Amino acid sequence: MTVRIGNIELKHGIILAPMAGVSDLPFRTLCREQGCELAVTEMVSAKAVHYKNRGTAALLRTAESDRPLAVQLFGSDPEICAEVAEQFSEGPWDIIDFNMGCPVPKVVNNGEGARLMTEPKLAAEIIAAMVRRAGKPVTVKIRAGFDRANRNAPELAKRLEQAGAAAIAVHGRTREEYYMGRADRSVIRAVKEAVSIPVIGNGDIDSAEEAAKMFEETGCDGIMIARGAEGNPWLFSEVRSFLEYGVVPPRPGEAEKKHMILRHMEMQIAQDGEHMGILKMRSHIASYLHGIPGAARIRNEVNTAESRSALTEILNRAFPVDSVSQF
Repeated sequence: MTVRIGNIELKHGIILAPMAGVSDLPFRTLCREQGCELAVTEMVSAKAVHYKNRGTAALLRTAESDRPLAVQLFGSDPEICAEVAEQFSEGPWDIIDFNMGCPVPKVVNNGEGARLMTEPKLAAEIIAAMVRRAGKPVTVKIRAGFDRANRNAPELAKRLEQAGAAAIAVHGRTREEYYMGRADRSVIRAVKEAVSIPVIGNGDIDSAEEAAKMFEETGCDGIMIARGAEGNPWLFSEVRSFLEYGVVPPRPGEAEKKHMILRHMEMQIAQDGEHMGILKMRSHIASYLHGIPGAARIRNEVNTAESRSALTEILNRAFPVDSVSQF
């Protein structure tokens, strides 16, 4: 079953979530190679774009192969959000996504992110304003609700659909829960039953089996993979294979994992320069090492590496495989 968002058609609806400090261009590229069908940029402040903050340019980096791509905005001023949506309509992005799910205090305390779930009228006004001025589909990311007493995702989703949203992604936790416990998939099903636009299920998809369960338990049209992909771009190929053939391919061996990390490092350095690229790779490598014997010791070594050669040497010791990388 295909998923259509505007003129974008996805065979399975396998989407990479926006993750601050993670889902930049190098990481998105690796995930696309493994079967990711749509990716979303790191979250960008509409106010920062409006006031021409230089720091936003790095978050918006993309490439011709990075398609289809959604750019994710956050904000609380309908006029500013609409202005930026119109501005982005001229750019390389296929979809303009709006965040109403970020739980981070500095975002929430500013009346943005998940806080907008407590202001459904304002939330709908923002989306309606963006839809009027955007020349591309506007989608929204929400949570189950703000807290246990206000699990209003289905009601809010109806308002957002009426405001013109083209699709809605739902994380099955409240803002209060952050990422604790299990995501409640019943609320995703409730949203799916409440609206006629595509609904994307998000939360706890860390295996092909969990991806299939998300579809089965919620009736959602697509899935959004977040933390499960950190250090594991192969998750996308596993999900795709399972959905198409009912088979999960073998997990990558040491040689493949090492090659992926080294490629990621080279791409990161090419984008950010050696110093910043190595700093960014420290957290990525911590994720890649999950489940590897001696991972804690290797992470400690990685966190002191300050150059490409030093990091490569550590990885060569961590993965003593015959197939030596060309990097």
